[in-house]
Amino acid sequence: MYCGDYQTQGTIFPAPNFNPIMDAQFLRGALQGISCEKDVLIDILTQRCNSQRLMIAEAYRDMYGRDLITDLKENLSHHFKEVMVGLMYPPASYDAHELWHALKGADTEEKCLIDILASRSNMDIFQMKEAYLMQYNNDLQQDIDSETSGHFRDTLMNLAQGTRMEGYADPSTAAQDAMILWEACQQKTGEHKNMLQMILCNRSYQQLWMVFQEFQNISGQDIVDAINECYDGYFQELLVAIVLCVRDKPSYFAYRLYNAIHDFGFHNKTVIRILIARSEIDLMNIRQRYKERYGKSLFHDIKYFASGHYESALLAICAGDAEDY
Repeated sequence: MYCGDYQTQGTIFPAPNFNPIMDAQFLRGALQGISCEKDVLIDILTQRCNSQRLMIAEAYRDMYGRDLITDLKENLSHHFKEVMVGLMYPPASYDAHELWHALKGADTEEKCLIDILASRSNMDIFQMKEAYLMQYNNDLQQDIDSETSGHFRDTLMNLAQGTRMEGYADPSTAAQDAMILWEACQQKTGEHKNMLQMILCNRSYQQLWMVFQEFQNISGQDIVDAINECYDGYFQELLVAIVLCVRDKPSYFAYRLYNAIHDFGFHNKTVIRILIARSEIDLMNIRQRYKERYGKSLFHDIKYFASGHYESALLAICAGDAEDY
């Protein structure tokens, strides 16, 4: 039975009594001072939803003839700047921005590619590709093709097509798909790897729930354990990410945040990207999974590892409860 339907909840909501002109005036004043009033930026930009921030940017441009993102970049620095600027992008543009830097930076950031492409819907991917083309005059799939390699590249390319079936499940083919996955984990030929990624990238989440159960019945093993045993490298990480996202996206992102905070010495880019990208989707669910799984709240761990206005901005997005302080 498909169990992936749950009530998702973000941590950032539309502000009541919203006045974009007044917000734009406060932001301009904060950015014009001798020392930038960062608390004002945090209070406004983390307490407005994305569509409201875009309206503030429009009012700012109309009133002052200036681009708000440019002014933020010029007046801020380091990770605090990344947070404030990141909040100003529409979701598809933010994904495109992160993918561009992951593909075109000094080193390809494979984990960023995995986080985004393994978790987005067909519509998300379509809008992301349009934004990527508009912002960078490049084709996302062509850049993936040129900057990655092997079966990892093939799987990313498949995900980037955005052709996963949605809402469809056929119990009669679940056992057949499970057998293909089991054979792919046993034989590991190029053809079997292709069939494995084709199933994981194109079947609906509902179908894959049944396939994973049939895989357990056939092999006596969980699909994640089988993938971990049979494959390695970024190909293995991407396959596991797809499975975990099918099962429960908030749990996947809680796991990624914990790794970014504890295993990589607070990997700022990952923490910033996940908090911003999920803030209006399921960050409240991610917080709940994080505390259930790791014993301490996400709020607590961010507060422990980050500092200054950067810490304040992340905590404002995280929106901790009283018991998290």
